[in-house]
Order: sequence, then C-alpha cells, then structure tokens
Amino acid sequence: MGVTALVMAGGKGSRMVLREEKPLLKVGAKPMIEHVLEALKEAKKIDEIVVAVSKHTPNTAKFVERFTVKVLKTPGKGFCKDMGHAVRKLSLDTVITVSADLPLITGKIIDEIIERYRLCNKPALTVAVPMETKERFGLGGEYVIEAGDKRLVPAGINVIDGRRIDEGMLEEEICVIDVEEVALNVNTLQELEIVEGLFAERFSGGLSHSKKY
Repeated sequence: MGVTALVMAGGKGSRMVLREEKPLLKVGAKPMIEHVLEALKEAKKIDEIVVAVSKHTPNTAKFVERFTVKVLKTPGKGFCKDMGHAVRKLSLDTVITVSADLPLITGKIIDEIIERYRLCNKPALTVAVPMETKERFGLGGEYVIEAGDKRLVPAGINVIDGRRIDEGMLEEEICVIDVEEVALNVNTLQELEIVEGLFAERFSGGLSHSKKY
C-alpha cells in the first residue's frame, strides 16, 4: 500500500492577522512547513509528498520548490474541498493529510498513525487529541468530537482511502493521540508563542512534556 503525504498549505490563516503566510511563520528559525516536510521525509512509511497550495499562499508555493516534493495548486476553498481536489486530480490511493501548521510533528508519530490506519480496517481515520491536553496549555478547540464521556479535538491529520473519495461519508476510526506534538497546531499567536517556547526548551536540553501514546 503506497502512502502519499498531502501537506495542506493553502489556507488563508484567517484566525491570525499576519503579514506573512501562515506556513512560513518561523519556529526555531525555520518556516513551520519546513519542519513538517522534514518529519515526513523521516517517516519510513511515506512514499511520496505533495504540498497543496492555493492562491492564498503563493510565497509558500515558491518556498517549497526547493524541496523534492510535488506542488499542486488547489482552489483555496477550505481544507476538505482542497483535499478532495488534490486526491481526485492526482488519483491518489492511501493519503495522509497533514496541516502545515504542526511544526512539532515527527516521522515516528506519522509512521504510528499510518500503522493504526492499516490495523483499523476502515476507509478513513481521523487523529484527535483530548480536550484536557489542549486545556493544559490554556487552549480550547474550535471543533469538538464527543466520544462517550470524552471531548476530543481534531488534530489536522487524517488518513483516507483516496479511491473512495466520492462515496460521501466514510466509516472512520477516531485515533486518539495524547502528545503535544499533535495537540499543538498553530492557529493563533498564543499557540505560536507556546510552540516556540517548547521548541527552544527542547533544543536547550529541556525535557519534553509529551505523554506516551
């Protein structure tokens, strides 16, 4: 089963007032999207990387040209519509979509998610984190999934059987991963500040707050 990583980098970043395109915001002296691409290149279960850009992110499109990835321009109409456009345009099979605003993500976590998808025997998998983990950093969640007595927040990582993209709502597995690398996607200046602090802490010899998953 060949796996394509689809990096979603075409959004407006409307929740942040920015002069720079959100994927190019720097964490640890590198644009966030560069951290994501490095993690995907480290992952052993990724066969191809595609960066989905749009009219909203022309500088991002230019920046990623230096990497050995495929770049695809999408309509810029939102995460789901742009993802669907990319899957259909490239006739993709197994696809893991990763938001460009997850600069702490690692290749090991990506491989674990793909393995969970393979084991779940469902056509779709959504990665979520407990609301309590977000709240530990003083954060909330715009979208909340109620799963029994648990409140979960989508993490911006999904896996789908691209061959079934036109079937409507697919049966999906909710994959709960309780680590800060997944919990902290940058949608606000507060989240950017938190991520920058954690990144600096790690590279100055500090301990990670990650929990085992």
